[in-house]
Amino acid sequence: MKVEIYSDVVCPWCYIGHTRFARAVERYRAKGGEVEVEFRPFQLAPDVESTGEPTLRWAAAKFGGAERAAQMFAHVTGVAAEDGLRLDFDRSVQANTFDAHRLIRLAGEQGKGEEALHALFRAHFTDGLDVGSREVLADLAAGLGVRADLDGEDGTAAVKEDLARARALGVGSVPLFLFEGQFAVSGAQPEDTLLAALEEVAERTGQGPAPRTAGAAGEACDDDGHCAV
Repeated sequence: MKVEIYSDVVCPWCYIGHTRFARAVERYRAKGGEVEVEFRPFQLAPDVESTGEPTLRWAAAKFGGAERAAQMFAHVTGVAAEDGLRLDFDRSVQANTFDAHRLIRLAGEQGKGEEALHALFRAHFTDGLDVGSREVLADLAAGLGVRADLDGEDGTAAVKEDLARARALGVGSVPLFLFEGQFAVSGAQPEDTLLAALEEVAERTGQGPAPRTAGAAGEACDDDGHCAV
């Protein structure tokens, strides 16, 4: 089964959603299922410049004040902690993520896409690094053993094409999980819900019947599992 995941590396719910989906995939594969995952780019703030602006300051201006931003971040930080993830918004800085998506694309071509994705999540949310900085990205690539000439045009056309496809599909919030190009699940859904989706799509597409797993409705950057433009 092919699953495309649209996300952005500065989206906290995407970090949570990717983590939950990876665990759901492990459980699905343990039952004999086969899954091919492709990471697709989405930019929540394509016009943002990488100037080192603190995320807290940016969010206060975007979401109606420092108090509202603090409440939002406290909520998602608590949810992330339950999934074993540490988010440090006191260190996080805003960044244009286009080149980060190029790195994920190039790493994927070298069999290290998932490693690159999670390295970027940690860099942004835990280490307070500017993931829009080509110097930072070059260091991350070197640490992963990925060849990436981000000062050139490597991966640029492919990422632009994927971003255009996301717009054509009407993707407006992330994470979004697209199964077999036709079944979509939106938001950082619980692990059981994502496993149920894998099993249901497998059954619908004739890839082997699997017992359905009951899952609660998932939490639907709002407080409910999505980050949107």
